[in-house]
Amino acid sequence: MAHLLGADSISLTIGTRTLLDDVSLGLDDGDRIGVVGPNGAGKSTLLRMLAGTAVPDAGRITRVGGSRLGMLDQRDDVPEGATVLDLVHGDDETHEWASDPRVRAVHAGLLADLDLDKPATTLSGGQRRRVALAHLLVEDPDVLLLDEPTNHLDVEGVAWLAEHLRNRYGRPGATGALVVVTHDRWFLDAVCSRMWEVRGDGSGAVDGYEGGYAAYILARAERSRQAAAAAEKRNNLLRKELAWLKRGAPARTSKPKFRVEAAQTLIADEPPPRDRLELTQMATKRLGKDVLDLEDVTVRVPLPDGGERTLLDDVTWRLGPGDRYGVVGVNGAGKTTLLALLAGRRTPEEGRVRRGKTVEVAELTQDVTELDDVAHLTAVQVVDREKRTVVVDGKELTAGQLTERLGFTRERAHTIVRDLSGGERRRLQLLRLLVSEPNVLLLDEPTNDLDTDTLAAVEDLLDGWPGTLIVVSHDRYLLERVCDRQWALLGDGALRDLPGGVEQYLELRRAATSGRAPAPGASSAATAPEASGPAASSDDRKAPGASAAEQRQAKKTVQRLEKQLARLADEETRLHEQMAADPTDFEATARLDARLRALQAEKDELEMEWLEAAELVE
Repeated sequence: MAHLLGADSISLTIGTRTLLDDVSLGLDDGDRIGVVGPNGAGKSTLLRMLAGTAVPDAGRITRVGGSRLGMLDQRDDVPEGATVLDLVHGDDETHEWASDPRVRAVHAGLLADLDLDKPATTLSGGQRRRVALAHLLVEDPDVLLLDEPTNHLDVEGVAWLAEHLRNRYGRPGATGALVVVTHDRWFLDAVCSRMWEVRGDGSGAVDGYEGGYAAYILARAERSRQAAAAAEKRNNLLRKELAWLKRGAPARTSKPKFRVEAAQTLIADEPPPRDRLELTQMATKRLGKDVLDLEDVTVRVPLPDGGERTLLDDVTWRLGPGDRYGVVGVNGAGKTTLLALLAGRRTPEEGRVRRGKTVEVAELTQDVTELDDVAHLTAVQVVDREKRTVVVDGKELTAGQLTERLGFTRERAHTIVRDLSGGERRRLQLLRLLVSEPNVLLLDEPTNDLDTDTLAAVEDLLDGWPGTLIVVSHDRYLLERVCDRQWALLGDGALRDLPGGVEQYLELRRAATSGRAPAPGASSAATAPEASGPAASSDDRKAPGASAAEQRQAKKTVQRLEKQLARLADEETRLHEQMAADPTDFEATARLDARLRALQAEKDELEMEWLEAAELVE
């Protein structure tokens, strides 16, 4: 394979922070590199140095002569008067690119909803991002550097981009290389063949791993295990030396000098405690049987031409205690509006939103400016204003202890909010919600600005959170990890159940765009019972012509199936508890997981049978 780009012993220090120290990296034909690391570790800086727009303090960047390089950064500079077509194709004539199927595929994947003659200055930030990405993919550089390319892309767009990049850089004999900085773990697994981890711990090191994100996590876990074993041996020696030093003062004067020096060396070499991102599970207030119900809800929004568009059309959706739903959908379909209805920030044009008496809703919005009113306070003060102490695991924690357990160092916890990074502000938003002890949590794109370690910590928290959870996100990894079921808004006013998860949603979208009928099982399941139990569906249609005897028999069938479903739900809860009790017992976990999958298949069959019977019941 031909060598394309290299970093030879590069180093960079900003202020007192060492981002990179004597780092050497290389890119060859066919490489697909994912870059991960904590926020502020220097991932984007590394990308800019590879692109030649930033210069290292020491070392050098080498590039093969004649190779073309393109970079997508996080800035969206648009020339005055330029159209979408100008930004994507420059001065190229239409016939030069319209006949190229590869270029047409880029148009279909990223620009299908845009008017190419529209002034670029009128585009939203997300649209500008897609236009810039389309320009790079059309240019088809030998080395492609992407900084957060999945930002502002929905689930469908992320899946399209992953497939496009795999076909371009991952096929046998492919030329060119790809380096991508992203927090989207599904994308990293789908696209990348190697990983670079920018440590961000002051060492300035960048570690390399073979494989995608999953392989990287496994390899890092093994490295951590080996390091922990070595540290345990060292700590045992350290404890012995410290105990020896702390013996009585009279004896200390007679201790051999070399033993004293050895112990002092151990103490001086003791590393600082790691800044662990440990998100604490808060106590939740009791939820009653009724939580949130949308009943025959219709929502309309005005259009610029004076007309109206229907986002939700006669939708019924029932949320029960402990329901965990992910919501996906095309941009503009009404996902954020749906959360506004549940949060009580908006009322429907028709229908009603019914709330349980014990419901306490907390909402994480996409707008970090909601912290502007406390921008003059420190992170600790912000939490302290919400609640001075919180009892966690039987211990009373202060605001300072809470922020520390959420990954804020002592210095950052006492930094004023306006000086915090985007990821820190996002984390602080989440902490403010958790200390209020809600029992219904609404999350709108919660993964924005969070690094992969923080995302894993957030997921760990949500895994054990006992309240009702609704997540709107384009992060497929997050949705499939923390949610039991997915629902979709496809832009037709309906809210559709997705028993087949995100893959079913993508199949529905492919069917819609190609004009063909969806595959069996991929159609709307809006008439299926909600995950909280067999309840009124969003369709509620009865089969015509059912006799009274048939309806009585159907009612008995419904009652029998509801008991069976309740029994399966109890068994599912017990299995999850057993898995959580000892997650290190891999054989037992595998057996429990197999039983869970069989249980889910049985539940699906019973729910379909329930649906058929429920349609006959008056």
